[in-house]
Amino acid sequence: MIKSASIPGKGSPLGSGRDEASTGAAVRNMFAEVAPRYDFLNHFLSVGRDIAWRRATARALKDVLARPGSRVADVCCGTGDLSFSLSRQSKGVVLGADFCHPMLSIARDKATGRNRSVHFLEADTMRLPFGDGSLDAITSAFGFRNLANYASGIDEMRRVLKSGGRIAILEFSRVRWPIFGPLFRFYFRYFLPRLGAWISGVEGPYSYLPDSVAKFPDQEALAEMLRSAGFRNVSYRNFTGGVAALHVGVKE
Repeated sequence: MIKSASIPGKGSPLGSGRDEASTGAAVRNMFAEVAPRYDFLNHFLSVGRDIAWRRATARALKDVLARPGSRVADVCCGTGDLSFSLSRQSKGVVLGADFCHPMLSIARDKATGRNRSVHFLEADTMRLPFGDGSLDAITSAFGFRNLANYASGIDEMRRVLKSGGRIAILEFSRVRWPIFGPLFRFYFRYFLPRLGAWISGVEGPYSYLPDSVAKFPDQEALAEMLRSAGFRNVSYRNFTGGVAALHVGVKE
């Protein structure tokens, strides 16, 4: 096992902080609470930009997806939006995995309505039910930040990739635009939590969101972590000035 780099924030700030199991349970319970309004709030609070970011993630893997028989897993898949974007370009198999049952139930319902070829399974990203070197690519959209241990999560994602397999992580990051940055941070810290709580009827999750992003590694730190974990050709692309960033790499 290649040793991952030390980065700011071991993992999600949820839970007791004493062990990873309590963090995992807290994350699962939080997403179960917001599941019914999750899709609407994602699109509304991002002014629809999250849809474009997921499509860009799928396009970044289009050569892998175009291979007949390719196997791609979308972990922390939530309600399946990235999984569906991947499936539109896939000539192989797309697997969506998440450990929150209510979120996964919504994903499965959406798959039936859209007739999309995505296979969903209930699984923890920290302990994936895939064999070593069995996948051509692995993705995560706005879920990696919620893992109990970032380094262990990266190692597990790397384990299931074939040599030459691709990783793609889409996450909130640091805004780089000088004028837009302070305005966005004010919106993200003070306005978004209140609006999210009002629409969802649940207080905690939308206060957790800016806190988790603030404690999450920035673009360069996450890129360095991927390199240290054994990925080459690591790069990232900022969206909307760095509100979100897509990191990609290739398993050595």
